[in-house]
Amino acid sequence: MNIRIKKEELIITNKELVFQNQEKEKRAAELIIANKELAFQNQEKEKRAAELIIANKELLFQNDEKEKRAAELIIANTELAFQNEEKEKRAAELNIANRELAFQNEEKEKRAAELIIANKELAFQNDEKEKRAIELIVANRELAFQNLEKEERAKELDIANKKLAFKNEEKRIQTAQLNIVNRELAFQNQEKEKRAAELLMANRELLFQNEEKEKRAAELLKANLELKKAEEYQNEYINGLEEIMFMTSHKVRQPIANILGLSYLINNQFANSKDEIKESLDYIKQSALILDKFTKELTLFIFNLRQKGKKNKCA
Repeated sequence: MNIRIKKEELIITNKELVFQNQEKEKRAAELIIANKELAFQNQEKEKRAAELIIANKELLFQNDEKEKRAAELIIANTELAFQNEEKEKRAAELNIANRELAFQNEEKEKRAAELIIANKELAFQNDEKEKRAIELIVANRELAFQNLEKEERAKELDIANKKLAFKNEEKRIQTAQLNIVNRELAFQNQEKEKRAAELLMANRELLFQNEEKEKRAAELLKANLELKKAEEYQNEYINGLEEIMFMTSHKVRQPIANILGLSYLINNQFANSKDEIKESLDYIKQSALILDKFTKELTLFIFNLRQKGKKNKCA
């Protein structure tokens, strides 16, 4: 009889072990799924970080481009100032020529000397313009236009030397030269205004791009915060599952084992008195109450865990 009881107890114990192993396998499967989700979220976080690095590199490249454009504008302004000074010198020479028209013989000799100096200066300026044309591709059209204007001036100076005897005609030619100089200065001022407008447009475009980069950086920061909250909730969820497994394996096992053992004793021991049966039923009732209390605790724990998850999602 004792061997049979032991066998039945062994069978009950084996069933309990099988049931516990199945529960452990289910919990292990849930943990594996949770780990996979966490690995996927980490990959998303790395992708977001890589996008932020690329955006920073683009912003650095655009700042370099802005500095290059500013440097080019400074060079162009320096060249324009130099050309304006050259134009003022030419205007001063023409004014001197108007005052010296009364002395025709001396004027011819002075004009011949000035023509030689002007030719040397023109050759020097042409060499300088060729060098600048190599350095500044953007200014090729402007330099070509200035070379043509200077060649026309050289021809006009030759005509002026031949016609020094005709005062009125010489004055008209010099007046025409001054008008051409004024037109050239006006043209250069227009070019300068155009370049200033282009720089203003480039600055506006760069400002817009910087604002876009700041928006993207804010979005990435927000996404990182959301991912961090999701990781915290995932950790809390895993800890909750582990705690549920602990509670199930320790608090549930003992009341169930008591109920099963007492039920076995009631069913198989026919000589029990009513008092013994009543005492066994009281023990079964206590175990059932303990099990009911644990069920409520487990339900409350799961409810709180879900509420934490909802709060994290809403935040």
